[in-house]
Amino acid sequence: MNPQRLALFSAIVRAGSISKAAATLGMGKSVMSRQLAKLEDDLGARLIQRSTRRLTLTEIGELVFAQALDIDRAVANIEQLTEQHQNEVQGRLRVTCPRPLGQRYLVPLLVEFAQRYPKVEVSLSVDDRMVDLIAEHIDVAIRVAHLEDSTLVARKLGENPRVLVASPAYLARAGTPQEPTDLHHHDCLVYASGARVFDEWSFNRDGITTLLRVPAKLQINDGMALVAAACAGGGVLVIDRLLVGHELADGSLMQLLPDYQLRAGQPVYAVYPARPWLAFKTATFIAFLQERLFA
Repeated sequence: MNPQRLALFSAIVRAGSISKAAATLGMGKSVMSRQLAKLEDDLGARLIQRSTRRLTLTEIGELVFAQALDIDRAVANIEQLTEQHQNEVQGRLRVTCPRPLGQRYLVPLLVEFAQRYPKVEVSLSVDDRMVDLIAEHIDVAIRVAHLEDSTLVARKLGENPRVLVASPAYLARAGTPQEPTDLHHHDCLVYASGARVFDEWSFNRDGITTLLRVPAKLQINDGMALVAAACAGGGVLVIDRLLVGHELADGSLMQLLPDYQLRAGQPVYAVYPARPWLAFKTATFIAFLQERLFA
């Protein structure tokens, strides 16, 4: 039996409804309902009689809830015993994030965070796969994606729009495109993964969308390698703005066609396992990222 599902069941009973419990814990109502159903499957018994107006505990539900309250009280007692610890950022903070974001932004921020809170130890796993946070004991994951509904809690850190960029040296040699169709005559740097080549670029202005397949002069399966190619004058690139913020600021790259909107990029989230309480070190780190990542 999953102890987290037992904690969610207790939260539902104490809140009086699934929707109120979901709002309190920052979870989706559908996620909460599925976890309750899985707990009932695990136990082989219905715990709550559901109706449109109210939730009623079954006989076995009453017994399980009494035990769940004992667990809640034990957790509360432990929190009181460690109050000083919980109100000071200390201990090991385990973080995971995609490789490009880690290399470009997160590592310097983690150094700053560790310096600000000297009693914390940070362990970073830079990994492009979808890490199982619970199985691998991860406190928080930074994910750049449109997230699917899950048992995890996601807190949005910011938007990450895509931009069209090229180096001044390339533009001096090849000219500056004035409209999307000009890209047919430019060297384009394209992300490729296996047999998939992402050479279809979309531009929108005044409600009119231009969709074109660009000549993929150079195909690379790594975002930061594409940025390096663009800085070296290799061609024109569509990339997440977060990955070229430094280059745009120092003039190594220039944004092109700023009046056009590109296909929406993927937002950035801090994701962590659903719990009745969030460790102080984790909450502080997420607040730090909200303050600094898109500053």
